[in-house]
Amino acid sequence: MNYEEYIVRDATICGGEPVVKGTRVTLRTILASLAEGASIQDILDDFPTLTERAVCAVIAFAASSAEEDLPLPRIPHIA
Repeated sequence: MNYEEYIVRDATICGGEPVVKGTRVTLRTILASLAEGASIQDILDDFPTLTERAVCAVIAFAASSAEEDLPLPRIPHIA
């Protein structure tokens, strides 16, 4: 998924925090809701300006960001 078409960061919107394009819904808000156990449908009900694709884009962005920050696995030493 190309999450870049759904996410924008603008210093004049929500203090420059990343938001879903065309909204003031921050990625942090969506990810926190998911972490608390909300379903995608719950989020769509709470934020009617969002689409399912936009929420999936936020998840894809988070997964990509986490992947970049994860340390490389150690290669086991075999004697």
